[in-house]
Amino acid sequence: MPDFSDLLDVRTRRPEAIAAAAAARRRPTSLFGPHGKLMIIAADHPARGALRAGADPMAMANRLDLLDRIRVALDRPGVNGVLGTPDVIEDLLLLGALDDKVVIGSMNRGGLAGTTFEMDDRFTAYDAESIAAAGLEGGKMLLRIDPADPGTVATLAACGKAVGELAARRRMAMVEPFISHRVDGRVRNELTAEAMTRAMTVSAGLGPTSAYTWLKVPIVPDMERVMAATTLPALILGGEAEAAYGDWSKALALPTVQGLVIGRSLLYPSSGGVADAVDRAVGLL
Repeated sequence: MPDFSDLLDVRTRRPEAIAAAAAARRRPTSLFGPHGKLMIIAADHPARGALRAGADPMAMANRLDLLDRIRVALDRPGVNGVLGTPDVIEDLLLLGALDDKVVIGSMNRGGLAGTTFEMDDRFTAYDAESIAAAGLEGGKMLLRIDPADPGTVATLAACGKAVGELAARRRMAMVEPFISHRVDGRVRNELTAEAMTRAMTVSAGLGPTSAYTWLKVPIVPDMERVMAATTLPALILGGEAEAAYGDWSKALALPTVQGLVIGRSLLYPSSGGVADAVDRAVGLL
């Protein structure tokens, strides 16, 4: 593993260097890579306590290992973005890994996995003001809609407010919607065409304008019918199964799909290294 001693020294003795690194970052001239699409590495899972990748429940718990994997992914040709919470983004800034990259800040991480308040997903990380101040290209929010949980309405209202605040600053508002239910005490997303269509149409209508809204959606059956529900640009989120590559390829052929936002399946591939997994995904673009 590379030597991260400089990063740890800055974190301890020169925290003001984070703002300086953000100000000095070379921003991308476009949201899109040379392939005409977005290829984003997602790394915002740990802030919700979601550390599992594959069969390892603590795969993402080693921060230096995670940062090394993200850096390998960002160095691959065709990868032009990253999604993360402030701690991860700031580590990458200090490592000089974000020049010319599309950087999306993850906003609501308060709906911790496995908690009774999971649906009341508070905005505990970035807000629109801090995203703009750090020079990031946009913000991402998770919206799980549980018809049986009143905490959903607070998240709906907060997401609508964030969409408007990001749009006012001309920043992308990336909304990740699901219809969700509690099953044996755990939150499960309903991955059907009907559920995703409903979730997407609700999300598209959030906020005072949809001008800067993008959707981040999973692969579900009958994706062509699902994606016909909106004219908003969409990005496909990842899956951990080997079959995901075929699903991503089919989804990318749909006119509103503008790229991929993939995390654990590329950073912790079931076989081979990070570089090979990322190159294979980029090849689909």
